[in-house]
Amino acid sequence: MKVTLLVVATVIIGLVVVSAQGPAAPSAAPATRTTSTNSVHVLPVQKNIYMIVTPAGNVTAQVGSDGVLLVDTGTANIAADVFAAIRTISDKPIHTIVNTHLHPDHTGGNVALVKLGAGGPQPVRVMAHENTFNRMMDAAVAANANTPSAAMPTNTYFTPTRDFFLNGEAIILQHVAKAHTDGDSLVYFRGSDVVSVGDVFSPELYPVIDAQNGGSVNGVIAALNRVLEITVPAKYQEGGTYVIPGHGRLCDEAEVVEYRDMLTIVRDRIADLIKKSQSLQQVKAARPSRDYDADYGAASGPSSPEAFVEAVFRSLSK
Repeated sequence: MKVTLLVVATVIIGLVVVSAQGPAAPSAAPATRTTSTNSVHVLPVQKNIYMIVTPAGNVTAQVGSDGVLLVDTGTANIAADVFAAIRTISDKPIHTIVNTHLHPDHTGGNVALVKLGAGGPQPVRVMAHENTFNRMMDAAVAANANTPSAAMPTNTYFTPTRDFFLNGEAIILQHVAKAHTDGDSLVYFRGSDVVSVGDVFSPELYPVIDAQNGGSVNGVIAALNRVLEITVPAKYQEGGTYVIPGHGRLCDEAEVVEYRDMLTIVRDRIADLIKKSQSLQQVKAARPSRDYDADYGAASGPSSPEAFVEAVFRSLSK
């Protein structure tokens, strides 16, 4: 009887503690400890892959005996904090940086991290798709900016895929055309079973379709389908291959499916209205994204419902 009462009391205390702490973490996040440096936090993902969470977005780190590989670098103003976070998981120099696309919230830390992370037998290699390199060059010329060479990709690829081996595992870069931009890269860590996807997927926001830099709604959907071809869930559709988005929480395949389905449904609704010769203002008034706005709509900016609907409309009207 005493044993039974003790067990019941333990369960009740455990439930009270959980309730006081709030809801449990998303199922995709593995039960691992996080470390933080100021506004930057480090989340272990799987094997030798870490997600460095910053105010500007997520930086992926792969660590090992060869050095540190980063996917994206965040903004310039937080580069020192990102490097301090890297030092909590590895004392090796930075070997490679992969930029998933051109935007400064993903490339702004290139210069500082190349400098801070130097010290290996070779200079830090900065990789990106050729379209990203060209867009970054065009932006520098348009701004009449003397952009440091360390900010630019030094090793580009123009084929659908590029692969190499580092820190004991195969790494595959997959170009997804005309998605968020025309130079997006998915980065798949085959041994760790993790894919870093940049801004083709942000689980808490509508996608930003950067048409000026070659983006399109159909390209984003195609990119999400490519992510789903890579990912394999574990038991009950949870876990398995983890997906590190450009912004937002760590995810698995099920969340990418929900996001892809949402985008496909809204795209099809807007396409149907366009076929009926509806104007942009009429399409906006119809609110084709209304049942998803609470989950993915930002209060303002390019991920707001109105801006998102307009971006999809213009993408489909080309």
